[in-house]
Amino acid sequence: MATIRTVDVQEFINSHKLSPYQLLIVALCFLTVAFDGFDTASAGFIAPAIRKQWALSALQLAPVFGGGLFGLMVGALLFGPLADRFGRKPILCLSVAFFGFMCLWSAYATSLRELILLRFLTGLGLGGAMPTAVTMTSEFGPEKQRSLLVTSMFCGFTLGGSFGGVVASQIIPVHGWQGVLLFGGAMPLVLVPVLVWLLPESVRYLALSGQKHEHVVSTLRRIAPQEVLDHTVFTVSENKVTGSPVRNLFDSGVMVGTVCLWLTFFMSLLVYYLLTSWLPTVISNTGIPLGMAALVAAALPLGSTVGAVLIGRLMDRHSPCLVLASSYVVAAMFILLIGVASSLPMLVFAVFGAGLGTGGSQTGVNAMAAAYYPTSSRVSGVSWALGIGRVGSIVGSLVGGVLLAMHLSLPIMFILVAIPTFVAALSMFGMGRHEAALRSFEVARTPSGSVKP
Repeated sequence: MATIRTVDVQEFINSHKLSPYQLLIVALCFLTVAFDGFDTASAGFIAPAIRKQWALSALQLAPVFGGGLFGLMVGALLFGPLADRFGRKPILCLSVAFFGFMCLWSAYATSLRELILLRFLTGLGLGGAMPTAVTMTSEFGPEKQRSLLVTSMFCGFTLGGSFGGVVASQIIPVHGWQGVLLFGGAMPLVLVPVLVWLLPESVRYLALSGQKHEHVVSTLRRIAPQEVLDHTVFTVSENKVTGSPVRNLFDSGVMVGTVCLWLTFFMSLLVYYLLTSWLPTVISNTGIPLGMAALVAAALPLGSTVGAVLIGRLMDRHSPCLVLASSYVVAAMFILLIGVASSLPMLVFAVFGAGLGTGGSQTGVNAMAAAYYPTSSRVSGVSWALGIGRVGSIVGSLVGGVLLAMHLSLPIMFILVAIPTFVAALSMFGMGRHEAALRSFEVARTPSGSVKP
């Protein structure tokens, strides 16, 4: 009679070298967030053309941006719990198909009200795709490389947004703003059958739910073809948690971490979207030509991309909370430097550093959220943190306008902008201290569960 052996799927992944199959999964998630980033940024690229064609004021056009951001928030809150309940792959494919179709439909909008509604619906799909892609990458990554894989994958978002500017500059003169939306909708729809064909379901999710044993075997054999997986039971090193995935975010073991992550996401995205939305205007107000101001502002996403890879690598080698607390302090220092930069090279350096510290840290905290929560509520944890962060992004866009209207000096303005990054740093530091205290308490317990005197 054959002996039945038990295999922990995460330990299996940890014990093998990163395979081409895992890199394929990361690449598919990279493409997902790249198209996500393109469609998210497309509103900004097409706004001037829409404003000119429909003779709109800036105030009338603002809800187009707000509708998309609000849809992102609602989509993140809605789709995360669904991915924890019904699986990562179907919700990811559904989200990508939904935002692709809605973006495509947006190209045929004939009124401002219709466009706002369609941008909101596009945002719903965008909000569901991103946290699910982050979670998929995290769950297929070995623990020693997990943060680097997630942050590298998430660079697709900033690169997709940057690529959108290149595409828009070529398409709008020939096909108008509608052409950008047609391109932004068609590409995700082309990706959907590829995801259905090549992307597996998370083996952690399947092992925890006890579903589709043969799919777990097939996926793990593609990671390590030499392994014999007959007569094997697959597990994960955690118990299945029943009840609402969202309610589980406030269980005693993770509640403090949830609050710290939400505060960090809110403050981080507030600052990043404030800088993204208003930095070109602030720079041009100093007398720098608008074209040059746009190039200076482009150093922000470039710094974010470099920072994401650097911070992810550091998080795999050192305490993630300490790395992120430090990187947010670095972000604050560079933001303060923007306000006092006395030359163009110094300004570019300061903006690049601000991007490295804000966007790079935000990507790092995405990876932390994906690693922090148990499998049964992981997508909910990532998506609700991102949803709270989206509230911060909306607030940041509004705050930037208020600060400009107050006619503050640049040093004072950027001191105020830097304050939320210090709050994010303190939140990460506090979370690290709390987690360290919990580990010390567990070590102090005897095997019987009583505390040592």
